[in-house]
Amino acid sequence: MFIMAFLHVFAVCSIFQCMSHHQTFPFCMERPARGAVSNDAGRFERHARRYEADGWEVQEAAPLRTQTTLEVPRRVISYNRSPDLPFDRSINPYRGCEHGCIYCFARPTHAWLGLSAGLDFETRLVARPEAPDVLARELRHRAYTPRTIAIGTNTDPYQPIEKVHGIMRKCLEVLRDFRHPVAIVTKGTLIERDIDILSDMARQGLVRVGISVTSLDADLSRKLEPRAPTPHRRLATIRALSEAGIEVRLMTSPIIPGLTDHEVEALLKAGRDAGAIAASWVMLRLPLEVAPLFREWLETHYPDRAARVMGHVRGMQGGKDYDSTFGTRMRGTGPYAEMIAQRFEAGLRRYGHARKLPDLRCDRFKAPARAGDQMSLF
Repeated sequence: MFIMAFLHVFAVCSIFQCMSHHQTFPFCMERPARGAVSNDAGRFERHARRYEADGWEVQEAAPLRTQTTLEVPRRVISYNRSPDLPFDRSINPYRGCEHGCIYCFARPTHAWLGLSAGLDFETRLVARPEAPDVLARELRHRAYTPRTIAIGTNTDPYQPIEKVHGIMRKCLEVLRDFRHPVAIVTKGTLIERDIDILSDMARQGLVRVGISVTSLDADLSRKLEPRAPTPHRRLATIRALSEAGIEVRLMTSPIIPGLTDHEVEALLKAGRDAGAIAASWVMLRLPLEVAPLFREWLETHYPDRAARVMGHVRGMQGGKDYDSTFGTRMRGTGPYAEMIAQRFEAGLRRYGHARKLPDLRCDRFKAPARAGDQMSLF
């Protein structure tokens, strides 16, 4: 009897664990205000957990609460040698992103934490409150050579939890004090909070901001990016930053064939009207776990377009969901990719967007004096 009771409790606990963490649904279930519709175990996990329906009809999925844990990083500046990227170093104040953009190419990074690229990525976040202090220490290293630091290239530094933790603002304060150049990418309107710091850095040629606007369709945007600000609100942020003297680039990324590609010209015009002085684009990328997550999302929200969208994607990726080849992975290849590139180039000319902006200044870099430092006599 005791053994039977133990097995019963073990089974119940196992089911609860599967439903709470790594879920692999035999059917896709939309979660309120979340992008992913499943939560497969990370690719490095030895075992996959699977929730099987017991025959009872489920009316709707329960909402998932965001959980945040803290991490003390040893280093915060990450370096890369990718020939496709215009920067060689970046900072990430957070891991995971509550915006929940279904197409986010950073989702697979959650597998390194033993978590899922699906719902875990947007609900189980990691904050790094010691990042500003570690950043200052790295910048003071005598072997450090300044080059533009990119922030927001992996997860958004102005996602909702920044309002609670304020890590991004503190990092900006460090960069301002060191007079270090920084390029920021975000969808978050919370960046307006930091206009005081950003405008000061802009006057010294130390900052540039990219605001991502994927679509002007609020309904589509809410499905694609469930917890990001609306497109109209992001355009208002472009206007606010521009009026404060901060250079803003409109980022129409990713362009999704069959869903957002018809908006290229409208996005460029809206960005220019809001004050953006430059624009850029990247084609939809579906590395690793992002591909099955995006396909599930399509079948859930746009089943009538799923085959056409994925057909265009594979047509630009050599017949695969994703081709990671340097030089082509950002834009794709073939007639469809070429057509988008030509339309974008024509839109840049029509609306006066700059193709290239001057480099940010590195010559102003200087470590600020600390209490107790020996002052120079000259």
